[in-house]
Amino acid sequence: MVKIKTQYICTSCRATYGKWEGRCNNCGEYGSLQEQSEGSGIGATPVKGASKGKSIELVSLKGKIAEAPRYKTGISEFDRVAGGGIVPGSALLVGGDPGIGKSTLLLQVAAKLSDSGKRVVYISGEEAIAQVRLRAERLQVENSDVELGAETNLSNIIATLDDPNKPKPALVIIDSIQTMWSDNLESAPGTVSQVRTSSQTLIRYAKAHNVAVILVGHVTKDGQIAGPRVVEHMVDAVLYFEGERGHQYRILRGVKNRFGATDEIGVFEMTGLGLGEVSNPSELFLGDRNGTTPGAAVFAGMEGTRPLLVEIQALVAETSLATPRRAVVGWENSRLAMILAVLDSHCGLGLSKHDVYLNVAGGLKIHEPGADMAVAAALISSITQRPLPKGSIFFGEIALSGATRNPSQSSARLKEAEKLGFERAIIANLNQKKAQKKAKSQNQLTNNSKFVVEEVDHLMALVAKLAANMT
Repeated sequence: MVKIKTQYICTSCRATYGKWEGRCNNCGEYGSLQEQSEGSGIGATPVKGASKGKSIELVSLKGKIAEAPRYKTGISEFDRVAGGGIVPGSALLVGGDPGIGKSTLLLQVAAKLSDSGKRVVYISGEEAIAQVRLRAERLQVENSDVELGAETNLSNIIATLDDPNKPKPALVIIDSIQTMWSDNLESAPGTVSQVRTSSQTLIRYAKAHNVAVILVGHVTKDGQIAGPRVVEHMVDAVLYFEGERGHQYRILRGVKNRFGATDEIGVFEMTGLGLGEVSNPSELFLGDRNGTTPGAAVFAGMEGTRPLLVEIQALVAETSLATPRRAVVGWENSRLAMILAVLDSHCGLGLSKHDVYLNVAGGLKIHEPGADMAVAAALISSITQRPLPKGSIFFGEIALSGATRNPSQSSARLKEAEKLGFERAIIANLNQKKAQKKAKSQNQLTNNSKFVVEEVDHLMALVAKLAANMT
């Protein structure tokens, strides 16, 4: 028998105490200590008398493995972010702001998968069955064979899924993990211990029965999934649903995936019938462009394995304030400050006395430094009030010295630009090792001889080239 020892654990920071105290000395929270038996629960450490354990079999690293099978949902943008489909036995965590469309998307996924003959169970801990049915009617998927349940007790959910009279489901959706609670713990739903225990129990069930589980997670005001960070480590994939309330477009971004590429995105459009797929996001983020507006530059970026063209808009205006304003939407504020300093120091544009506003069109958020040259070109165009050369794209990283550096996957960016009708690419200078590959890729890029690739090795060369070509 394992001897049971009582301990008290803080639900906020997981600090452990031998006796109850009114205030946690580690994080400062009051009334956060919960009683727990040391010989029970997840990660418990048994005291004296515990079994010694048994040896496990070790195998060689080398060996044949079969490719993981996948469930195709029929929603190609979702399948792309998931790595080609949902892997049986995997656990996915989907997070996003309230009202962004998480439940809508997952109900569409459940309906599509059930229509293909798979058993899908949708457990809602936030809404009643009637509310889920109303959403299904709005999405016109009410005839799909999705099994609904409204429950928050974890033991009842596991018992329902383990019903011997029914086949094991292919997919289980839990909406949301913060509402689940285990009767083995005395803490309230949504606390650190409850979220961790519920997540690990569901993940253990998924691995043991080869059932895919999707967990919906709430986010904090900082945009991070609420609850212990260990949940993101336990699951196989973490997907964030992004979007601006003022835009009808939503972006599903993968930040972790054990069965596929990370930083992959899927683009959706919110309509009256739910979330529709956007097959060509570049046309979406470019919008209607006439090429005569100063301060607008087209950036050829990469989101995972997908090339994506997006318009970057800049506005530079004189100010009488002692501290000029710097407003950024969709890009890093610190990165803009660096580009402004380089333009002032090496090009003498005098931007330190101007208000600067920068926006990425369409509500997309750009994280790669390859957008530096497009931002610099937009700023130069705005301050000179002269539009950039029509039909041009920009990409390249700018160093503090003003030197440029070419990002990866240049050929994919150029091919996407040519496909959308652009005729010129102004990019960072390629290094000598890539010179032959560059020439080969340019020859194989397209049969359109009008497409021109121009390289600049310094920010001053970019300013000179734009001054010579801007109308």
